[in-house]
Amino acid sequence: MGASVPQQCLRAGLLDEIQIHLMPVLFGSGVRLFDRLGANHVELDLIKVVDAPGVTHLRYRVIKG
Repeated sequence: MGASVPQQCLRAGLLDEIQIHLMPVLFGSGVRLFDRLGANHVELDLIKVVDAPGVTHLRYRVIKG
């Protein structure tokens, strides 16, 4: 899906949680997930980490101010 839609949802305050599946694979250039958020400061609370071979699953709660 890329970073554009999640960035728009973060800016609009529409997300309660974020799940990230982190894999150490380099595909080339791309858009960083937490760039282009403007003046919005995103604060996350780590809920769960699952470390598996080749991937780390991260789950965060978005803290709304």
